[in-house]
Amino acid sequence: MTTTGKQLFTTLSADGKLTLEVSEETFPAPAGNQVLVKMEAAPINPSDLAILASAADFETAEYSNGKVVANMPEPFLSGQKGRHGQRLPAGNEGAGEVIATGDSDMAKALLGQRVACVPGNAFSQYAIADAMMCLPLGEHSSEVGASSFVNPMTALAFVETAKMEGHDAIIHLAAASNLGQMLNKICLEDGMKLVNIVRKQEHVDLLRDLGASHVVNSSDDDYMSQLRAAISETGAFLGFDPIGGGQNSDHVLKAMEQVAVTQMDEFSRYGSNQDKKMYQYGRLDLGPTILTPSYGLQWQVAGWLLTPFLAKAGMETTIRLRTRVQQNLTTTFASSYKAKVNLEEMLTKEAITDYRQMKTGEKYLVTPWA
Repeated sequence: MTTTGKQLFTTLSADGKLTLEVSEETFPAPAGNQVLVKMEAAPINPSDLAILASAADFETAEYSNGKVVANMPEPFLSGQKGRHGQRLPAGNEGAGEVIATGDSDMAKALLGQRVACVPGNAFSQYAIADAMMCLPLGEHSSEVGASSFVNPMTALAFVETAKMEGHDAIIHLAAASNLGQMLNKICLEDGMKLVNIVRKQEHVDLLRDLGASHVVNSSDDDYMSQLRAAISETGAFLGFDPIGGGQNSDHVLKAMEQVAVTQMDEFSRYGSNQDKKMYQYGRLDLGPTILTPSYGLQWQVAGWLLTPFLAKAGMETTIRLRTRVQQNLTTTFASSYKAKVNLEEMLTKEAITDYRQMKTGEKYLVTPWA
């Protein structure tokens, strides 16, 4: 049995052309532990934009019904040499109904159920997914469950990472995001101290209304003194940065060191011996990461990805986190959307130039059958 439906693909050619297109595709019958999901909703996450849009110029792109061709500038073209010529699906996660399964017991148990899944090609009318990566939604709609993996599991995994590394406090940048709001709720539930860094007063107010104790506005003139005070009060020397480019991580490391130095008994030319670490888990800013020699020698900047973390944490932890998400879909892990688009509407100039900005509270939801 095969099934036919629309699917979105992205192709970057060696001559610098990024092509996004919706085409009719044939989907094979699921085998083994696979399920075939009729996709009903899929969010456009920042993690999707790396292959969907990257730094391409969509202002001068050529638009037609269900197809866009845009120019990819350097150094982003050569930096993605590994994908040149590859026609790739897109859409990390989504939700829909399981309409066929492989022959494993786990897969068969999902037949007819509405599930959230992480197929990697969720911008599609159908998707093959691994039953192990499917979360039954029960009575919840696909819209409610569409964003139930990437952001919820990432926020939970930040807290797990902190605990595994011996920390009881976290710093989070761009903290008013959908993920940031979830992280606030989790930290309040788990007793993990959290320092939130935002850029607007309205975001300060938003997080305060959610019960956040420490919210720092990086646009304020006294940003660094606010940050030092929050670090001193919480003992937060571990941070998570989705911005990547610029000096955001640099400023946090500097504030960490300034606090740590005040706690030293004697001067050291090497700086404090306090471990200071910033994980970068996104590139909202595609510019270079700028670091300055202002925080001694006991510091780290590292990359962080959800899938490798889950592999390291193990199946027991992964199941525990997934169960927590399932039980709190409409509370702690609730998501909201600015707009809904179908596959063709997703590739209009108006939509692309809007959702690629990744503004707080303005996530798009793709509904493939609309």
